[in-house]
Amino acid sequence: MSLLSLERVRARLDKAVVLDGIDLSVSAGEVVALCGPNGAGKSSAIRAAVGLLATTGGQIRLGGMLLADLSHRQRAERAAYLPQERRIAWNLPAVEVAALGGPFLSGVEALARAVAALDEVDAGHLADRGVAEMSGGERARVLLARALVVDAPLLLADEPIAGLDPDAQRLVLERLRARADSGSGVLVSLHDLTLAATVADRVVVMDRGEVVANAPPMQALAPDVLRRTFGLDGGWVEGPNGPLLAARRAQ
Repeated sequence: MSLLSLERVRARLDKAVVLDGIDLSVSAGEVVALCGPNGAGKSSAIRAAVGLLATTGGQIRLGGMLLADLSHRQRAERAAYLPQERRIAWNLPAVEVAALGGPFLSGVEALARAVAALDEVDAGHLADRGVAEMSGGERARVLLARALVVDAPLLLADEPIAGLDPDAQRLVLERLRARADSGSGVLVSLHDLTLAATVADRVVVMDRGEVVANAPPMQALAPDVLRRTFGLDGGWVEGPNGPLLAARRAQ
């Protein structure tokens, strides 16, 4: 079942074209990794998918329904969104920040889900600590927990592992993989191509607002794509825990 579909979607920021007729879909049970160099349009695609970036053409569907026909509540029930920005304005306890992911739940149920989500991301011990007193990595876990509290069929995460240590990166990706394995759909933007190849069922490569590859990881990140899009010479080797990228900057 398709949970998200972008069909020939176009968008601008000021005068710059950031999405140039892209096609993109996410189905239940799969992790789709969105990869590409800085400025490729990854964040724009994710923001457009949840209605946070106005489009100038094409169609977007959430759960089979046109995004434009859905109320804000219906959009929130169909898709959880984890942005890049980790700034939190108030020094609330982590459990209360996570509970904000359940605005349509009773207070008791939202807090119960928040406790469970914090445990899921190994942050249960932070439940009563103010988020302003946390490291960036700890806040990242709390914000992921907030997105998990939504319990929507689709989760969109924009660079959720940026700035995290390797253990935390793996934990976040394992949680996203687990969500997909339980039947949700996940769209996640990633810069680490090895991690993208490890966690994703499919990789969508973007460059200059266009989709240049959309296939299983090894096909989407083939040597010609690595050179043309990322400026890398290299290929993939099989490691003990999955594929590893062996590459250097193209000369």
